[in-house]
Amino acid sequence: MNRILVIRGGAIGDFILSLPALKALRDVHPAAHIEILGYKHIAALAENRFYAQAVRSIEYGPLSGFFAKNSKLSTELMNYFSSFDLIISYLYDPDEIFERNIQVCGVQNLISGPAKIDNSAHAARQLAQPVEALGIKVVDLAAKIFPSAEDQQLARDFLRDLPRPILAIHPGSGSEKKNWPIESWIDLGNDLLGRESFRGSVLVISGEADRAQVARLEEIWQNQRVAFAKNLPLVHLAALLEDSIFVGHDSGISHIAAAAGANCVLLFGPTDPDIWAPQNENARVIRAPKRDLQDIDVAKVEPAVAASLCEA
Repeated sequence: MNRILVIRGGAIGDFILSLPALKALRDVHPAAHIEILGYKHIAALAENRFYAQAVRSIEYGPLSGFFAKNSKLSTELMNYFSSFDLIISYLYDPDEIFERNIQVCGVQNLISGPAKIDNSAHAARQLAQPVEALGIKVVDLAAKIFPSAEDQQLARDFLRDLPRPILAIHPGSGSEKKNWPIESWIDLGNDLLGRESFRGSVLVISGEADRAQVARLEEIWQNQRVAFAKNLPLVHLAALLEDSIFVGHDSGISHIAAAAGANCVLLFGPTDPDIWAPQNENARVIRAPKRDLQDIDVAKVEPAVAASLCEA
């Protein structure tokens, strides 16, 4: 097996949950050229970072022809797909139109994985199905990210003036229903920053969707021991979180933190951690009573954070 293409769209967390399967594939084929067709800003987490030698954007106009019947297919893409000995696709293809068009290219070995996750097993176990269909056993479901030396140097530069340990928090997610109330985040941070026993820093992680929450925190925490990391490339963010204590929700950023090695406390509400929580030993889950995050009291989170700080 010399050339392997993995087609993986989806959100950040979906991609991270696929990494255990990709690791098993890489372990069995260490010399193969593995390429990922996906969202470049997400798949960059794997590019020249153990998993894949190259990433190609799935947001490429001519690719749309492969999802239509009797369409004129791009010659360039036909040659591209036919250059691989194996293609693993996680695309949603209920009518098998994409599969038939791929076969037109001369691709002999296409394996499809689940495009949607059900409640039958942990998501990482379901996403391992196409690799296990090749006879490759996926034993370890804990995703791992391997930042490059450049990523790590950028992280050191960013964190240079912050005292350790670093408590990283991400107050957002992809859905308001999955978010702990901002008042609870404020109480948690104020309590920690007010303790004589805590000499470290608070690092607030945010993206475009988290602007409202972060604006509130910026007003309240005008403190030299509080830093804000906004809209960082995911590869740099992973390196930034490597040695941190991290508190977050069911989100892609939480999956990055766990896979990068952060000591994580993750708050789960409406979603099921038995399906969606990182399987890493460094991730502990606090599940909301009645699946409502407003019911998680700060007093329940503080001991978990204190325990993680003691382990740092």
